Amino acid sequence: MPTYLARHGQTEWNLAGRRQGRLDSPLTALGIQQAQRNAESLRHEHVESIYSSPLGRAQRTARIIGDALGLAVQVLPDLAELDHGAWSGLTSVEIDARWPDERAARARSKYTYRFPGGESYADADARIAKVLANIEVRGALIVSHEMVGRLLVRRLAGLGVDAAMRRDHPSDVVFRVLEDGRIECVESAG
Repeated sequence: MPTYLARHGQTEWNLAGRRQGRLDSPLTALGIQQAQRNAESLRHEHVESIYSSPLGRAQRTARIIGDALGLAVQVLPDLAELDHGAWSGLTSVEIDARWPDERAARARSKYTYRFPGGESYADADARIAKVLANIEVRGALIVSHEMVGRLLVRRLAGLGVDAAMRRDHPSDVVFRVLEDGRIECVESAG
């Protein structure tokens, strides 16, 4: 049985180009529509449970999907997005003004780079390993964030760090991760 991965719907800060990290921003009208479409695409799948990040944007998305599927949402604190520390709430221009060359340093070592006052992908990877060891992942939908989603895919599909760091997870796509590690997009039913 597969595991399903969804990212929260588009937020106001996504539109503004602001890093959210552990801060929150409400879903836009499009973000709500994305969650509704993702729910519709899952209607004929075998989703037995839903787990969500504790952040509002992920919980709202998970609840929209859960309501459509008739499933309760279980909130897991360790599914929270990477802590962006001092970069939280800032745009790239603002980051570059305060920390010249730091975004380039991060790009060179994306997995191990620790946000100033925050965490790295490597730090968060330990959280994600713990989550996956403590839940029944087959038949589960996990609603989280793009960065955490990379780590979930890494662990569930057995990807190397470099391959996982190159992955994107748009807000309007649900991934189906099969037991053999293949990753598919769940097609919209409508």
